[in-house]
Amino acid sequence: MLNRLKQLFSPKDISNHILLNAYCTVGDAPRPAFPHVLNGRRDLKDPELAPHLNGFMHYLAEQNGGQMTRTRYHVIRHLQRVQQHLSFAVDPADMAQFHAWAETANALLFMQDGTVRDPQGRVLLAADGTDGLVGAGGAAIPYPPQAWQRKARSEAQLAARQISVPADLPPLVSEPELRLRAPEDILRRMLALFVVAIRAESLNSKTPITVADLRQRFPPAFAALSDAERAFLDQDAPAGQDVTRFLWRYEAILVLQWALGLQESLPFPDAICDVASISSTVIERGTEGLRKQPVARAAGEILDALDLHYRLHWVSRQAILKKTPVPAGLNDGVLQERHHALNWLVRFEDRDWDDVDTPT
Repeated sequence: MLNRLKQLFSPKDISNHILLNAYCTVGDAPRPAFPHVLNGRRDLKDPELAPHLNGFMHYLAEQNGGQMTRTRYHVIRHLQRVQQHLSFAVDPADMAQFHAWAETANALLFMQDGTVRDPQGRVLLAADGTDGLVGAGGAAIPYPPQAWQRKARSEAQLAARQISVPADLPPLVSEPELRLRAPEDILRRMLALFVVAIRAESLNSKTPITVADLRQRFPPAFAALSDAERAFLDQDAPAGQDVTRFLWRYEAILVLQWALGLQESLPFPDAICDVASISSTVIERGTEGLRKQPVARAAGEILDALDLHYRLHWVSRQAILKKTPVPAGLNDGVLQERHHALNWLVRFEDRDWDDVDTPT
């Protein structure tokens, strides 16, 4: 893999130039205005970018005997958000301008010597896979300013509720990197979740709602079902654990309704949602939304909710792992569903609904 990475450097004899690859997470990376030789550029439209990034992440994960460190983990997380990859040859006299560009592009650098560096050229991962000096004047995993600001706001909100989180929990995706789901896709996902949730709820009653009845009442929902949801609906008597799993989807529906402006707010996650209110909203406004253009909530609000729930989910999981009381009455089931829905909205790891992860 290392040799394939190095092949991306300039084949030309530019003896006084520095050769490097820049991995940018911002969607609209600024045009390189500094003197340079551009050896290659690709973005998400290029079918070769995804396999290249996967290969690079696999290479990094296997370095140093496969031992995962905090720095290596967050370098890999950065690569998962990459939207543009550029290969440069830059004269040493112009490197200050390059570093300024790399900051704006939120780029990690892969150098010809095999090191991974931050936008200012400080070593994050050495060529042998060991960590460089990170923090306290050393290298830093790059995040756009908005991400750091949002993290600080979330921490202030948690502190006001006397909830403590580690300062080293990282920022998350921010506005320059965001590729939010389309409003039409959010609406269809909401409808799909509703039919499996109401089916699961009815299976716990004496009069289950048939799948045929649901198909007749909510035909658009069936076109948006995931594989797991379709498999659940295909069973006349699903396992109890599956019924419970899909019953929890009401909490995810709440998030999607809020993202579409169909709910005013997301209550603090210390209690389960109002199922009756969510159901009536779907019935009254969900199918109507398919007949007119739905509109998503402002991106900043969705990112605020994601950042806050990510940190709350960390708190809840830690309490469960340590078998200590969960602070502020947090409900881990509610947090799991909300975190799942929010990660789907922001295309976390570019995964489809069934495969969305919620790491903390």
